[in-house]
Order: sequence, then structure tokens, then C-alpha cells
Amino acid sequence: MHPHKPHYDRHAGTDANKAYLHKISRQKIDPPPVAAGVSAADLLDAAFLSYNAGRLREGCQLFVRKMLAENGTVGLALSGALTPAGLGMSCLVPLVEAGFVDWIVSTGANLYHDTHYALGMDLYQAGPNLPDLELRENQVIRIYDIVFDYENLLGTDKFFRTLCRGPAFQQTFGTAEFHNLVGKYLAEREQQTGLVGKCLLAAAYRCGVPVFTSSPGDSSIGMNLAALALEGSQLRIDPLRDVNQSAAIVWDAKAGGGLSSVFILGGGSPKNFMLQTEPQIQEVLGLAEAGHDYFLQFTDARPDTGGLSGATPAEAMTWGKVDPDKLPDSVTCYIDSTAALPLLTAYALTRREKRPLKRIMDRLPDLNRKLETGYAATRAERAE
Repeated sequence: MHPHKPHYDRHAGTDANKAYLHKISRQKIDPPPVAAGVSAADLLDAAFLSYNAGRLREGCQLFVRKMLAENGTVGLALSGALTPAGLGMSCLVPLVEAGFVDWIVSTGANLYHDTHYALGMDLYQAGPNLPDLELRENQVIRIYDIVFDYENLLGTDKFFRTLCRGPAFQQTFGTAEFHNLVGKYLAEREQQTGLVGKCLLAAAYRCGVPVFTSSPGDSSIGMNLAALALEGSQLRIDPLRDVNQSAAIVWDAKAGGGLSSVFILGGGSPKNFMLQTEPQIQEVLGLAEAGHDYFLQFTDARPDTGGLSGATPAEAMTWGKVDPDKLPDSVTCYIDSTAALPLLTAYALTRREKRPLKRIMDRLPDLNRKLETGYAATRAERAE
């Protein structure tokens, strides 16, 4: 036997070996047969045991058991074309109305296409292998396997331009303030058309959930607001206001002894904008904080390319975005959000009672003032 090599007896089978096995494992793999009529929640708990199915089960359990604590504030980062696929009305609206999502950062495109449904416009399932030149010749728009009439775009553009020419919009907004005001009118339109529950922005308005867009010029909503600027409109979007207001939400949650969680669908700019709240609090404003408490992401992005979309919670921890003490509870599931989100929604609504609405939008000015007060104190200390 080599003097520097440990000797492994593969036949020892000691109690210490078994104790170690139990230490690193969670449960024995011995699921019951899947039965007819099993609920989504029961199926997840019983049969989603390993690989990305196991991560999805862990993510659903994390969401329900820890992220949805009564003192927990849950932020949702939303990217990818989810609302065109109907996931706004099927999943996001129910989560918002149940008090399971307290604030949102979304791409503008998701909010633009979400508006189609409040306006009574139709989108259709199709296949992914369609003749795109024929679609263009017939004025049909395609989002992979979703198709709709070009008139949907023109009609939604007209809605935003007409609405935003109104006197209520002739001022400077943060995107949460802008979307809240738009949501008010969309909620009224839903009532008029009998389509209540179809539109995420309308539901967010009703429930007092702030909806930020991290890149307000990067969507058809921003394009139409830019056209209004050429007309002389006084409507302006202030993205710096968003930075402070989003940080104020997290600061209030944590400074009051509560928890802050992030639930990330996809990645991109909404993911970064939601996570940067903690470096804004700690690094820039100099306030004492340790990072978000819980991190759950559904993504198809890999970490090895160095992109933010695939960056792991451990990497985020090095920036101060995630609390190191809570890192073991973080879950990244490599799965398409369109497959995972309906399952998580069903699981959460089955396993958790609804929570009282936090109505953060109603309190946003007060939260921002608290952040200003905290920052003023740190500036005074730094000056001494």
C-alpha cells in the first residue's frame, strides 16, 4: 500500500458510513405510483425527486414554507414572453391576488402584451414552424408558436397614446407610478368589458403591487411615449426614481425585522434590477444590510457564459445581493418558466392560505422618505 494514500475498505460497511449517508441525504427514493387524478401539489411532493424535477420541488417548497412567511416581502422578476402565452391571467394574476407577490420588475414587453387582454384583443396558439413571409403578407405577428393580428399592435399603440395624452399623465413618473396609473384605467376597462382577471397591470393596481420596468424605453410602451415626446408631451419617465423606490421597498422589509425574497422568472435586466437593490442599500447608500434572504430562479441560462441571467445565487452573494447565511436555501431550477410557473402556482395556492395584501404601492412615498432619512444619517457619519 502506498504510504501517502489512504486505504479504503469498500467492504467495511460501518455505522459511520451509514450515518454519513443519512447526513448528506434528504429522503429515501421510494415514491408511490402516480395515481389517476393526483393533484399538482401532491405530484410535486411525491414524484419530483431528482435532477431539475427535484429542484422544482425544492423551489415550490421554499416559496411556500419560507418566502411566503407573514413577515416576508416577495419580489417577482419577470422576463421572457410570458403574458402573450396567457401566463399573466393563468398564474401571475392569481399569485398577486393571493398576496403571494408584493412587488414586480418586468420587461416592458410583458406589460405591453398584457394590455391586449384588457382591451379584449385575441391571441392564438399555433405551431412553431409557420411560413413567416406569408404571415407578414397577411399581417399576422408571431411570437414563436403564438400568433395574432397586426391590428392588436396598432390598437394597443393607440390606447397608450390616447391615454397618455390626458392631463393626468403630464408629469414625471417612476415606472411603478406610471404603471399604477395605467393599471387604474385598465382595471376600469376590464370592468366595462367583463374581462376582470385577464390583465396583470389591472390586478397589480387593484392589489397595490408596484410594477417597475428596468428599461422603460425598451418596449412598445416606451416607443409610444417617445412619440408623445415629439408631440410636446410633458410625460417623462425617471429611471433613477425607480432605483431608490425599489431599494426603499427592500430596506423597509429588512429594517423592520422582516424578510426579503426574490422570485426570478428568466433573467436579464429585471433580474439584475431586483437584485441590485441590496448593493444600492449597502454599497452606495452605506446602510447596514446583509442581502436578500431567499432566492428562487427558473432559468435556461447557464452560469459558465458569465452572463447575469445564468449567474448563481452564490455569485450574487459576493456582491452583497444574497445573505450568505441564507445561501443554502437558495434554489435555481434549470427549466422553462412556461412549464414551471403553472406548477408553482398550483402548489402555492394548494399548500398556502392567502396572505393579507401589503399594498406597497400605497406606501411607496413613505418608504422612499425612510430611505432618504437613513441615507442622510450615513452621509452625516461619513462627513464626521
